[in-house]
Amino acid sequence: MSNVTIILDFLLLGFSEQREFQILQFVVFLAIYLTILVGNLLIIILVALNTHLQTPMYFFLIHLSIVDLGSTSVIIPKSMANALMNTTRISYYECVAQIFFFVFFLSSDLFLLTVMAYDRYVAICHPLHYVSLMKWGSCIQMTGGAWMAGLLNALLHTGTIFSLPFCSNAINQFFCEIPHLIKLSCSDSYRKEMWTLLFSSICGLVCFVLIVISYVQIFTMVLRMPSMAKRQKAFSTCIPHLTVVSLLLGTVLFTYLMPSSISSYNLDKVFAALYSLLPPVMNPIIYSMRNKDVKAALWKLFYEQLPTKKTMA
Repeated sequence: MSNVTIILDFLLLGFSEQREFQILQFVVFLAIYLTILVGNLLIIILVALNTHLQTPMYFFLIHLSIVDLGSTSVIIPKSMANALMNTTRISYYECVAQIFFFVFFLSSDLFLLTVMAYDRYVAICHPLHYVSLMKWGSCIQMTGGAWMAGLLNALLHTGTIFSLPFCSNAINQFFCEIPHLIKLSCSDSYRKEMWTLLFSSICGLVCFVLIVISYVQIFTMVLRMPSMAKRQKAFSTCIPHLTVVSLLLGTVLFTYLMPSSISSYNLDKVFAALYSLLPPVMNPIIYSMRNKDVKAALWKLFYEQLPTKKTMA
């Protein structure tokens, strides 16, 4: 314990110390962040203004957009500021906040996607009971449960990780990430965080199993439909959600199950950017490009006033 020091701030080493790469990082992250802001805010506005989209599925989609906005707003602005000002410093309490909110939003994301899988299961396998099973009260309760589960997971991780003594303050990442903070611990008490990670892994596995079960039931039901048109309609409502789930779980699993033999100084950061930034960028695109209702609402939002203006002219 003689190596333990009082940590007042951490150093986020980022992608490079070269000024040109720091400016490039700022520009790339700015473009990504603006894309995430515009895409997800547009989804929220479309659902809020269009009565045809005010259904349980789009109610969950609003919360998914809020999660995407939150998770990226926690990490991107600070990384951009550090790159622009040529610094690596992040205060101890800013790091605590990053860990808490990032885990909170990322966990809530997975729980919400599990709820959305159940919504699709009820809509396709029990369409006659959809209204009674997916009442607004039930939707609010399920969404609230997803947020509360994410909050509990975030509190558990944050409390555990920052009870550890640290021997160094240099984080080899562009944001405060739990695995890299564990590497800075200089006592065997880091095993407490391992148990917390195991708990989170079990929760993630349960969510994954529930999603798989839901889609097994969905595909079984769809394949029994006699009409090809009904099959295509059912698949079209499932493909966006299934794509989003695959994108999130695929990037997370690829990052954390990657063999250490192929991991390197910069690859860890690239993979972290992959699972933290790619899903929030792609989710609005996936739901807008594959959904006729969203595209119709988008068209109406931008072009419904065009005939009026021509008439007035």
